[in-house]
Order: sequence, then structure tokens, then C-alpha cells
Amino acid sequence: MRLTRILFPCAFLIVLAPSVCAEYVALRSGQRLHVTGYQLLGENYRLQLAGGVVEIPAADVVSIEPEDRFAPLPPEATASATAPFREIVKAAATRYGLDADLISSVIAAESNFDPKAVSKRNARGLMQLLPETAASFGVRNIFDPQENIDAGTHYLRDLLQRYNNNLSLALAAYNAGPQRVEQFGRVPPFTETVSYVRKVKRAYDKSKSGVPPDASPTPSAKKKTPASEGTPNTDALKSQLGLSN
Repeated sequence: MRLTRILFPCAFLIVLAPSVCAEYVALRSGQRLHVTGYQLLGENYRLQLAGGVVEIPAADVVSIEPEDRFAPLPPEATASATAPFREIVKAAATRYGLDADLISSVIAAESNFDPKAVSKRNARGLMQLLPETAASFGVRNIFDPQENIDAGTHYLRDLLQRYNNNLSLALAAYNAGPQRVEQFGRVPPFTETVSYVRKVKRAYDKSKSGVPPDASPTPSAKKKTPASEGTPNTDALKSQLGLSN
């Protein structure tokens, strides 16, 4: 009941000004849905997603979290802002056999080159490492650019090896966790994760300027129709999200 009183006013705020309150709805299943609006109607939440509107039981909602946002860097500042990390990125790329441009593309998507960034899920630093992930790679100071980039690159290299150099799956696992990739056997159908994979790959392809894109993307990622194209009915949308009727 208390949750209803807290969230219901914000629901109307989102309806009136969706750009102010874009959020994530965390479900008991572990899934996080990116929503642009929501309303609590009795025992159900009505969620506005990119692909349409869906209703789910309020009991399935664990929390509603603000979207992680990092202030964009002005174009003229990008080169100078990334310069302090260029040598660190190159060193990590050499150590783990990855392309430095790929590492930079991940950093841009994760933190926009802010070494002090902290997300709502407590991911930290340039490559947005969770404390437990950082600890597993021997990181002592998670905000230290060298330690953070080294551990993040090491983790990304391990994921690429795990998925036979399938970049889409490795990026999806970096964002949503390997357990989610294993659960679906492909890029998980989460709006946040699908957008993240596309964002990193687009930046990486652009950085190569003319080099062919990743030659072995997951078939599902390559063929997937963006949620903005077409509006599925409620049953289809709930099925895609793995929600029960």
C-alpha cells in the first residue's frame, strides 16, 4: 500500500512528461524493463514500452529505478577527455589481445569516460564494474583508471573466449550477465541489453571507418526487428518479455 502511494503520483508525471522520468522496472525474474511510462491500476502495473503497452501483476515488480544517465561530453572535448586513458587502453588491449577501439567503445557506452561514474546498480568506474567482479580480478581501487580498464578488458576478453569470439553475445553478457545469455541462448530480449549491444557495435564499427563490421554477430541480433518498428499486441509483447498472462 505504501508503494502505491509513492509511485502513483509519479505515474501521472510520466504520462505528462515521459522524458523527465524514464525508468527501469525490475521484476522478480531478474529482468529489467526500460519504460517511458507506467500506472498502477489496482493490482496491476500498466507499462509503456518502446513496443507498446503491457500490464503485469504488481506482485511481480520488485522495484522501479531511475535510468542511469551520464552527462554527454561536448564534441570538442572528446579527444582531450579520452587522452589520459589512451595509453592505458592500448596497454590493456595488448595485454589481453583485444582491439583498443573496442575497449574505448565499451567505455564510451558504460561511463562516457567518467572514471568516477557510479550507476544505480552500483557498477563503478570507466568500465562500470560491479564490486564483486572487480574483486575477482584483483582490483584494489575500482575508481583507478588503470585497474578498472585492465579488469574490464580482462573480463571482456574472457567473455569473448567463452562465446567463441561472438561479439554480440560477449557484449550482452557484459551488460546483463552470462547467466542471462545462457538462459536465452542468445542476446537476451531486454530493451537495455539489445540497445547496449547495438550502441557499442555501432561505435566500434564507426571507429574502424571502412573496416567491415563484426563478421559473426548472433543471428538473432542481426535479424531482430527493433521494438520501435511495429506495435505488437499485448499477448505477443508479454510473451517476448517472458511474462505470464
